[in-house]
Order: sequence, then structure tokens, then C-alpha cells
Amino acid sequence: MKKIIYVGALIALTACNGNGYTIKGEISDANNGDSIFLVEMNGRQMTNQQSAVINDGKFQFKGEQSTPVLRYIMYQNNENDQSMEFFLENGTINVKMDTDYPSATGTPCNDAYQKVRDKLNQYAADMSDLYDKLSDENLGNDVRASLEKQSNELDQHFINAIVEGTRDNATNEVGVYMLKNFYYYMDTPQLAEIVNLVPDKFASDEAISTIKQQVNKLTATAVGQKFTDFELKDPEGNPIKLSDYAGKGKVVLVDFWASWCGPCRQEMPNVVKVYNQYKDKGFEIVGVSLDQTADAWKKGIADLDITWPQMSDLKYWQCEAAAIYGVSAIPHTVLIDKDGTIIERNLRGEKLYERIAELLD
Repeated sequence: MKKIIYVGALIALTACNGNGYTIKGEISDANNGDSIFLVEMNGRQMTNQQSAVINDGKFQFKGEQSTPVLRYIMYQNNENDQSMEFFLENGTINVKMDTDYPSATGTPCNDAYQKVRDKLNQYAADMSDLYDKLSDENLGNDVRASLEKQSNELDQHFINAIVEGTRDNATNEVGVYMLKNFYYYMDTPQLAEIVNLVPDKFASDEAISTIKQQVNKLTATAVGQKFTDFELKDPEGNPIKLSDYAGKGKVVLVDFWASWCGPCRQEMPNVVKVYNQYKDKGFEIVGVSLDQTADAWKKGIADLDITWPQMSDLKYWQCEAAAIYGVSAIPHTVLIDKDGTIIERNLRGEKLYERIAELLD
């Protein structure tokens, strides 16, 4: 069961024309005469762009903004710390910071943003309620199973809202922002569709360029495609190719891992179990290590009882095979059928065992 994390600043439209912006804000639990700030965030670096004075729980900012940009409003004193994100654009923006879920409305960008944010807020609130119920140790198995099913459904609704928001705004600045920050919620077909909608004027954005390259690699090695060959070296330094094993009549699992990767080490007993049971029934594994040193790699092989073929270029995250297959997190697996066609990606645990059993039992 995945934990939903509230995602702010998720949707907007193109900038509206006007003579600048006016932000009319309301905030509770703030002292008269205190300052509140309009802030730009670059990574973890905060830059105060403007300040305003709070009077009777209200504040105001004015200025001009050529295109929509993500900004924050921040307030802090010894007893109260509030912040919210919104899209700064020309027009009158009405901001409310006196609720559990702050809002920004009044301009095309923020009205569209708020519509989706309200939906996400509701999913997050419902999920929080489910977590509270699931924390009851006295729940019966049937009730717990029902609640976990509801939790998974809410999780999927939440993800769908992010994907839809990105797709709907792929031609403007906010869609680009969403794509850069939430692409990991999307599968390869969704990413490919959205990336193809992004206008050329955003091509100079380094993050967008990287995502496009990643999508091209994922598309070329997606389920249904023939495997892409590569050559690395085995632990003894001898050249070895994926094609030495794949496409030769066996079901082949390409397992991307590393000795330094905790989740990889946790998953490895499952992989060992599958291999030992099916290696004599037409199943092979080819391990691709993202290690940096041969000693660490070899020790990992021995410690984890790995007995199948291994290869690496010891280039860490610059591993050429990982780049070809668009691998950005490990463990990651690619399952290739007897004819050399990719039939699954990222199978692990019981699902991996069930799929191999389905193919070879």
C-alpha cells in the first residue's frame, strides 16, 4: 500500500493578459504589523521577491509577471508557520491561507489549478481517514482487506488526477512544470503521449530534454519490443553480451541491481528462489550491476548467493546498459521471452515468481 503525499501546485493554464497582478490575501492567526513574503524557490534556495504588512488578517502584493510561474507565500512567527504555493500571473489573485487546504483563485491559471487541487485534497483527506482506521490492531482480516482495497483505489485516483492534469496542460508552462516534477507517476505510454504534446519552445529546458531522452529509450525497450543488445564485462573482465543469452530459446530476466542497493539485497532471495526452481526448465537470468568497484561487486555476488551470469561496466548510474533501458531506479527487471521479445518490466517478488511459473510450468 503506497502512501499518498499531498502534491501542491499541480495545474494551471496560460497567462492572462492584463496590467499586472494584484494578490489579495487572507490569513488567520497572524499578528497585525507582521510581514508576509512572496517567495521564489530554486531547489532549496529561497529568495524573497516582495514583502507585505498584515493588517486585520489581510495582505496585498502587486507587480507584473510576463508568464505564469510557481511561487510561494510564506508567513512565520514564534507561534505560527504558514506557507502556500500558487501560480503567479497577471490579474487579481484571491488567496486564502486560513484553512487546512489553502486556495488561490480569481485568474484563469489559479482557477484551473484550484479545481484539481480540491480533488487531490479530498483524496488526501480520505486516505488519511483510511490510515487512521487501518491503525486499529483489532481489525478483522476481511475489514482490513476491504480498507486496503479502498486505499489502493484512492491511490490510483490520486495518480490519475496528476497524469490528467499534466496531459491537459502539456502545451503551457504549468504542464511543463508538472512533467518535470511528477513524471515518475506516469508509465511509459503516458509519458510518451505527454512529451509529444510539449511545444518546441520548451525544448531548451534541460529537465524536459532529459525526460524526452528517457522516454525515447523507454519506448524503444518497452513491452512488445525486441530486446536491445549491449556488451559489458563479466567479473573476470571478459566481454559478455545480452545476446549471448536472450533470443536463444530461453526466457531471460535482465536484473539491474548493485551491491550497495538495500532494496536490491532485500529482493535478491526472491530472485534466487525463482532461479533455482526454473533454471533447468528454460529460464536464465543476466545480472547487470551498477557497482563502482569490482571488489564490491564480487563480494555482493558471493554474499547473496548469485549463481547466474553477471555483467557490469562499473560506471555506477552512468551504466551504459541502464541508459539503454531507461533504468532510473533499482532493482529493476526486464523479462524477455524465448524469441527475444520484451514481455514484462519491473517484476519483483511474488509477481515475478507467478509470471515465470505461468511461462514455464
